Amino acid sequence: MEDLEQTFEYLRQFLTEERLNKIEFFSKESSDFILPVMEDVYQFRNSAAIVRSVEACGFHKIIAMEEENVFNPNLTVTKGAETWVEVDKMPKNINSLRHIKEQGYKIVAVSPEKNAIMLPDYQVTEPIALVFGTELEGVSDEVIDFADETLAIPMYGFTKSFNVSVAAGICIYELKQKLLHSNLDYKLSEEKLLKMKIRWAVNSIRSGRQIFEKYVRDQNF
Repeated sequence: MEDLEQTFEYLRQFLTEERLNKIEFFSKESSDFILPVMEDVYQFRNSAAIVRSVEACGFHKIIAMEEENVFNPNLTVTKGAETWVEVDKMPKNINSLRHIKEQGYKIVAVSPEKNAIMLPDYQVTEPIALVFGTELEGVSDEVIDFADETLAIPMYGFTKSFNVSVAAGICIYELKQKLLHSNLDYKLSEEKLLKMKIRWAVNSIRSGRQIFEKYVRDQNF
């Protein structure tokens, strides 16, 4: 913890006052209690819209499980959200989901299958990894079988599903409201918060990665 505090203090000097104030302000609401997991999303506009929605709701990490497609957001759509959201890429397989589950997450697939709970009725009681499927096929059968629960968005028209980026936006926003009105301790731990602020600072500084890596080498961390 002390090393993290020292690192952020060092990086502060390279930030404008305006950027530093934004980092301090927005980091307070950040959370990884809801972890969006994308299953081989292939349209870059959808990837970008998902990143943007996730960041706007105060969540700053996404898991992109890749197989045939690369999760590559369109920067004209993200509007800078990619600066703040960490995208952790993993292979598209059950072992990746097992690893996520070992980190303390319940696996929840967004699909009407397997006696799905409707989003308005869903109760958040523990950290959840929310898995979204591909644009054409939705969440794969193997993920649905592995999932602890399934979650569905109510539909009121002839259309039977939302676009994946729209579905992600609806779910993430609704679940954030549930957290806000709960007694859950859903915000980042002090250690996670410092690591995120360091990452944000590095992404905000010109040549930030080189400055950060030189500092770490010099300090022998």
